[in-house]
Amino acid sequence: MDDLNAQVWAVDALGALAHETRLAVFRLLVKAGPDGMIAGAIAEKQGVPPSTMSHHLATLERAGLVQSERESRLIHYRADYPGMRRVLMFLMQDCCQGAPEMCGDLVAELDCKEFGKAQGASSGASA
Repeated sequence: MDDLNAQVWAVDALGALAHETRLAVFRLLVKAGPDGMIAGAIAEKQGVPPSTMSHHLATLERAGLVQSERESRLIHYRADYPGMRRVLMFLMQDCCQGAPEMCGDLVAELDCKEFGKAQGASSGASA
């Protein structure tokens, strides 16, 4: 993908995430892992009407951040991990300015268990 196409794609992906409900849904699907969730359960968990959730999920899917699969009458959604990786790589590709040691510890600082505890504490939930 050339730089212009990558930028256009990134704007679409980031635009899809620039909405409180869609960002929450995307994070929920990332947490759900490769099994994902059915659309109705996502809508219920987020407290959003199913028709509205359909719109949000379609926006995330068009942006390359979510995949769907029909299973009988249900639609199963999961995070598109390669799409998430593309967004992260796009955002990080120029961060080091030719000095990788500037960003080398970024992933090491990400401790999922500790991050979850910090999120729970900041939202007033008990961890």
